[in-house]
Amino acid sequence: QSQLVESGGGLVQPGGSLRLSCTAASGFSLEKYPVGWFRQAPGKEREGVASIESRGRSTEYAGSVKGRFTISRDNAKNTAYLQMNNLKPEDTAVYYCARAIVQVTTTLQGALYDYWGQGTQVTVSS
Repeated sequence: QSQLVESGGGLVQPGGSLRLSCTAASGFSLEKYPVGWFRQAPGKEREGVASIESRGRSTEYAGSVKGRFTISRDNAKNTAYLQMNNLKPEDTAVYYCARAIVQVTTTLQGALYDYWGQGTQVTVSS
């Protein structure tokens, strides 16, 4: 069973919004670790979308989503979020959250994340 659970995916029209949540299982902490969101579309490689430092003081975004997506976290709830606005068909993918190794601040490199959720499908279509 995964230590991270994503939710909030679904079908949305172009220009619409979705908010993804990433909740850690009981006994598994996100508090001291950076959290990242990644996505993978059919036939494409996994792409780092956004990352947030452990205390939320800094963030990093892929160029393709900058200005449209916002990553945030609530350490008291052991949860991270990805607010996605102005969604485009090319945003269609399975979205995953992950917990990074503690030695980094923010990173979009998947190899620096050691715990992953099972993913939630986001489909942008009219």
